[in-house]
Amino acid sequence: MDLDTLTYDTDGAQRFPGAVADSLVALRAILTDLPTEQAGVRFQGLGQLGRFMAADGVIGSVAASVLGPNARPVRAVLFDKTATTNWSLGWHQDRTICVQRRVETGGFGPWSVKAGMQHVAPPSSILARMVTLRVHLDDVSADNAPLLIAPGSHLEGRVAVNAIDAVVRRHGTVACLAGAGDIWLYATLILHASDAATRPQRRRVLQLDYACEDLPGELEWLGV
Repeated sequence: MDLDTLTYDTDGAQRFPGAVADSLVALRAILTDLPTEQAGVRFQGLGQLGRFMAADGVIGSVAASVLGPNARPVRAVLFDKTATTNWSLGWHQDRTICVQRRVETGGFGPWSVKAGMQHVAPPSSILARMVTLRVHLDDVSADNAPLLIAPGSHLEGRVAVNAIDAVVRRHGTVACLAGAGDIWLYATLILHASDAATRPQRRRVLQLDYACEDLPGELEWLGV
């Protein structure tokens, strides 16, 4: 499949070739001190990323193209896959958000703490109004563990675990190849997976969730 025929509106995923190509050196330098010995590092407070992630920045403008000028980053994870950290992940949806503190709120739960940050599963309607960006700091070839997606699966809403395989078969799969500097934009609810690399080379991906609305009641996004 020609990856450039995928569109966010139709498939829930779209590639933006070379979107941060001119910023790669700066982005790699900002992220260089994060731990590399684990599958994914959740982080918060790297102020140098702000100008890139803002709605008018080279990263944030991709989110803003869907969410509008109020788009803001609400969670960040760095994935650093190498020959020694070469994991796989089965088909799933991202179902939690990161908030400042636990406030019992109808429709939100269960609660969990990851990397010292408070997470909670929100109503699926909130996830449906979010987008996820994967900023590629290295090339991702077919044998270097590209993300796999089921195009259009986000339109199914929250998918029961025992129905995931059937939904993936119905929608088919696409391997999201990328060059260093590309951004992939996804609907946050899209079903996705990742195999272990068959020829592992370093594969760093900065993953950012974006939202454009406030949470209800006293709940607040933690932010990035």
